[in-house]
This record gives sequence, structure tokens and C-alpha cells, in this order.
Amino acid sequence: MVTFERKEYEFNENIMEVVSKNIKKYRLKEGITQEQLAVDIGLSYDFVRRLEFKKGKVGCSLKTLYKISIVLNTNIGRFFE
Repeated sequence: MVTFERKEYEFNENIMEVVSKNIKKYRLKEGITQEQLAVDIGLSYDFVRRLEFKKGKVGCSLKTLYKISIVLNTNIGRFFE
């Protein structure tokens, strides 16, 4: 039987807040409204508004984050910085 030792990592417990703030940051940089972003990614305006406003309390799927990155012309990794 193989045993594994758990490695220690530092995980940012507020990563969804970071992602939320960066979505808003890059949306504003591109001059796109929440309404237009919602239309472009095929989701509701209310979802996009809550995604930004709730500061990480509302999450999204990887597929949605990918779509947002395409619309905002931003590398998906930038949302996590």
C-alpha cells in the first residue's frame, strides 16, 4: 500500500472575490456594460450584476468564466491575479 504525505499549500480563501473584482475591472477597461456582457455570454443581466456586486458570494462555472474572458479580450488567468 502506498501512502502519501499531504503537502502544505496556501490557498486564497477569497479567490472568488478576486475573480469578481477582476471581471468588473476588465469589463470597465473594455468599455462593456453589464447588460452587454450578459447578452454576449448568453446569461441574464441579473446574474452578471450579482457576480460583480456580491464580491465572490456568487460563483460561476469555468465555461462561463471562459466566455467572459473571450468577450473581455482578457486571458482567463488574469481573473485570478
